[in-house]
Amino acid sequence: MAATLERFPLFPLGLVLLPGELLPLHIFEERYKVMIGECLEQDSEFGIIWLSDDGLREVGCAARITRVLERFDDGRLNILVEGTEPFRLTRRIEDLPYPAGDVEPLGDDGEADEEALERARSGYADLVEEVTDARPEPDVLAQLDAYGMAATLEVAPAAKQTLLELRSESGRLEQLEALFAEALQRIKMAERAAERASGNGHLKG
Repeated sequence: MAATLERFPLFPLGLVLLPGELLPLHIFEERYKVMIGECLEQDSEFGIIWLSDDGLREVGCAARITRVLERFDDGRLNILVEGTEPFRLTRRIEDLPYPAGDVEPLGDDGEADEEALERARSGYADLVEEVTDARPEPDVLAQLDAYGMAATLEVAPAAKQTLLELRSESGRLEQLEALFAEALQRIKMAERAAERASGNGHLKG
C-alpha cells in the first residue's frame, strides 16, 4: 500500500479529472491562488476531487501543473493541469488557508484483460468514426487505456467517477464498452429519426 500523503492540497470542483487527462483551470479565489502558488514554487501536485450534488467524494485524482498559460496583475492565473493518479481522501485538514487532507494513493489490482481491451478500443473507434467520419489510426488506438479513451470524450461526471473508483483496468474497460455501445445506439437512433422526419418535420408511422 502506498504511503499516505499528509496535508495534500485539494481543489473541490464540479467535475472529475482522470489520470492522463488535460484540464485548463482559471484560478481566481484567493485561497486557490495561494495553493497554486505553493505548488508552483515547490513543483508539487494537488488533488482535484468531485464536489457532486451529494457532497464531496472520497476518491479524487492528483494533478500536476504542466503549464502556466496566463498571469494577471491581480494574481489570477490560467493554468493547464494533467491528471496523474487516483487517491482516497482519508482525513480532511482544516488549519491551512486552502482545502487539504490526508490522502492515500490508489493502485490497481491485477492486469488488464487483453480481450476486454480490444473490445473497448473497437467500441471507442466505432463511436469516434460515427461522430467524426474518421476512424482512429491503429497506432493511436494501441496507446489508449481506459482512462485515455474516456478522457477524449464527453463523459458525464458520474460515469467518470465510477471509472476513477474502480481498481481494475478490466472493470473500467467493461464499463466503457457498455458506455460506448449505448452512446452509439443513441446517435444512430437520433439519425434514423431525423431521416424519417426530413421533408415534413414529422415522424412517419
